[in-house]
Amino acid sequence: MLDIWNRNNPTKRINIDFSNLPYAEMHNNVTMAVQTGRGMPDIVDIEISQFPNFMRGNIAFYPLNRFIEPYRATTVASRIAIYAKDGQEYGVPTNVGATVMFYNVELLEAAGVDYRAIVTWDDFTAAGRQYRQRTGKPITTVDTAGHDWLSVSMAAHREDWTNAAGRANIEIASVRNMLNLQQGWVRDGIAVTSPGGHVDMETGFANILAGGLAAFPKAMWFMSRFVNYMPEMAGKWAIAPLPVFQRGQPRSVGVGGTGTVISKTAKNPELLAEFLCWAKLSRLGNEKIWENLGFDTCNTEIWSDTRITQDRSNKYIAYFRTNPFDTLNAIKNEIGMIRVQQINPTIHEQINTNVLVGVLQDMGNVDALLREAQRLINLEQ
Repeated sequence: MLDIWNRNNPTKRINIDFSNLPYAEMHNNVTMAVQTGRGMPDIVDIEISQFPNFMRGNIAFYPLNRFIEPYRATTVASRIAIYAKDGQEYGVPTNVGATVMFYNVELLEAAGVDYRAIVTWDDFTAAGRQYRQRTGKPITTVDTAGHDWLSVSMAAHREDWTNAAGRANIEIASVRNMLNLQQGWVRDGIAVTSPGGHVDMETGFANILAGGLAAFPKAMWFMSRFVNYMPEMAGKWAIAPLPVFQRGQPRSVGVGGTGTVISKTAKNPELLAEFLCWAKLSRLGNEKIWENLGFDTCNTEIWSDTRITQDRSNKYIAYFRTNPFDTLNAIKNEIGMIRVQQINPTIHEQINTNVLVGVLQDMGNVDALLREAQRLINLEQ
C-alpha cells in the first residue's frame, strides 16, 4: 500500500523503514520508549491484549478520529472502538477476527454427523457423543492456554469480563456455563485438552492433520493457517456460524487483533494518519488484505462484492467446502465485542494460568476456581 500511495501521491510521498521484532521485544521496546520519551517509532503495531497498557496517563499515540471518518460508514464499528478511549480513537485494525466454527466434513460425515444441523451447544454435545461412539475419538479439543471459548460464550450471553467502569467480574453466567459444558465434554470423552494448550500452534496443526478433532471455533484469520500449514486438507473443511446456548443468541465475536498506531512525536503525524487509514480501511486496502492475508476485512463493502466473494481462483475460497463470505454475511449483525480494559491482562493471566487448567485438566470445581481467581484479580483493581 505504501508503494501504491507513493505512485498516486507524488507530492505527499512517505518513506518508512520497516522493522519486524518478536512479540515480547516489540511491546517491551514501545513501553520503554513511552516511559523514557526516547526511541518511539513513528508508526507501530500494538496487539490488542497489550493495548490497555498504553491507555494510561498521558497517551503517547496520535488521535485518528478525523482520518477514520471517511471510512466510518463501511467499517465495522466495534473494531475501531476496541482501540479507543474517552472518545479518542488511536488504533487502526487489520481485520474483524469474527469467530466461526470449522468443521471437518469428511470426518463428520463418516460418523453420520451433519454439521448443518448443529445450531446449539446441546446439538454439538449430541453430535460429539455420536462421533465418539462411531470413531472412538473426541470431536473437539478445549484450550488450557487461551480463552477464546469463553469469549464465544460471553458474546452469546452479551456479557463481558468488565463493566463500563473497567471493574472485573469473571464470576458470570457465560463463563460458568462454558466451563461446565467443556468439563462435561472432557469427562465424557467428547473433548480432550488441546496439545500445547490451544490449536494455533504447530502441535495444534499436527493434531488437526492427524484427525485428532473434527470441529473447533476460531477466528476467521485461522483460514490462513489451513492454507499455509495444512494444504493437504483442502476440500475437507467447512466454515459455519458458532453454536449458541439458546437459539437467537449472537453467533460470533471478534477475537484478537492488532491496532496500528501513530506516535504524537512522529515527524508528520497528519500525513502518516491519512496514509494509515487509507491503507487499512479503504476499499482498495481491504481488497489487498483479503487477497494477501485471507483476513475477514473491516470494510464490509468487500463482503457483498461478487467479483471478490465468488472468485474461485482465490486460494482461501478454493480451500473450503463453504464460501467464507456466506458465513460472514450470515453473522454480519451478530459479531460481539469483548472490551479491552486495563485490568484485562490480569484477568487473562488468572484465566489461562489457573482457571482453565484447574477446570479442564485437573477437573476442579468451576465455582471455586472462579471465586479464587476473582479474589486475586481484586487485589490488582
